[in-house]
Amino acid sequence: MKHVHMRLNELLIENDISKNRICKDLDLARGNFNRYCRDDFQRIDANLIIKLCDYFDCTIEDLLVIVDD
Repeated sequence: MKHVHMRLNELLIENDISKNRICKDLDLARGNFNRYCRDDFQRIDANLIIKLCDYFDCTIEDLLVIVDD
């Protein structure tokens, strides 16, 4: 089975950004952000995708990938 993986942990490490910092900068609830980091979600908010791509200066393809379980 396949699922969508958000490369948040990788991008945080690559950019030396803490979870606390990005949650504060983007006004995100830490619990919700952690669920995205664990790929523990059913839907992805389109506005969040835009915010994250702008924040990391990346494309959707840099943020989201499809992986096999």
